[in-house]
Amino acid sequence: MQKKDSNYIYYLVGKNIKKYRKIKGYTQQELADEIGYSVGFISNIESKSYLQTFSLDTLYLISQKLNINIKQLFDE
Repeated sequence: MQKKDSNYIYYLVGKNIKKYRKIKGYTQQELADEIGYSVGFISNIESKSYLQTFSLDTLYLISQKLNINIKQLFDE
């Protein structure tokens, strides 16, 4: 996906959520349970082929559970 694509930010954030989730040792199910969302929602966020939109408060909640700064989800 290219940066100029309007969906690039969703791809980038999803990729980073997956990266930090794995670093912290969480499964998708464990992260979903921790934040009160479905495993399908987490799976869709992390998917390269499915565009799942999400709110900033959801990203904040995920970053808190992963114990990272929300800005890290936007790192390239």
